[in-house]
Amino acid sequence: MLYDSIMPLDKYSATWVSHSSISDYLQCPRAYYLKNVYKDPKTGHKIKIINPAMSLGLAVHKVVEALASLPVNQRFKQPLLEKFDKAWQKVSGQKGGFFDPQTEKKYKDRGIAMIQRVVDNPGPLKRLAVKIKEDLPYYWLSEKDNIILCGKIDWLEYLPDTDSVHLIDFKTGKQTENEDSLQLPIYTLLLHNCQQRQVTKASYWYLESQNKPVEQQLPDLQESEAKVLKIAKKIKLARQLNNFKCHQKGGCYACKQYEAILRGEAKLVGQDDYRSDVYAIPPSDMPSKQSQIL
Repeated sequence: MLYDSIMPLDKYSATWVSHSSISDYLQCPRAYYLKNVYKDPKTGHKIKIINPAMSLGLAVHKVVEALASLPVNQRFKQPLLEKFDKAWQKVSGQKGGFFDPQTEKKYKDRGIAMIQRVVDNPGPLKRLAVKIKEDLPYYWLSEKDNIILCGKIDWLEYLPDTDSVHLIDFKTGKQTENEDSLQLPIYTLLLHNCQQRQVTKASYWYLESQNKPVEQQLPDLQESEAKVLKIAKKIKLARQLNNFKCHQKGGCYACKQYEAILRGEAKLVGQDDYRSDVYAIPPSDMPSKQSQIL
């Protein structure tokens, strides 16, 4: 036991969890496996899917989040719509999941409207911000269980009156975040453990419909940690047992998309920054959502 207690922690052997991977697992363990564990035996790479909604989110986030790295007086020096047009080029066409120009124009126009909303209503983006040094903030959620929690925060507004931070997450979708979402609990835990300032405010900014961030109730840290750790342990056990079954007989919408890649029905459109193979699924091959809607 003494030997175990002095063994150095090894982050490479740990189970890493994040808001996105936990959401994947809760939605469908099979989809979690295909997105976070599986590697194509031919390339040795992980696989990912790109679609129009994801591309819209990637382009808008790239423009808005990058402002935090600039001094306040330089953030809007270059027109943001110019930056957005440049960011959009990286997701244009099939590499962004667009198989016809009409669909791409519709999504790009939505992005332009979001960027224009930010230009017209900069709010916290014109104030001081805190930038975490690490590209991917993480901490040991449980040293005993060898589990690490990680994640990227969209924006941290600095509140000088209290020397604290305001956590802001940008939303580019049309739906509001569920009340039982673990996003704020996870991000608050990360900020509590990865930087020295207290989180005194948290908000979602729905860029398609709101001119300013919508404040949320701050989660309890102890409750959040217990809830996240419970799910993380289930994920670790599933990985150890290699047990990733879909909750639905015959598969659900989430895992069927990835099964389409394995069946050779998706189009390889490139690689991401982590060397994952990125696929797009033509609209005619997309599994119907009708069963879930009903």
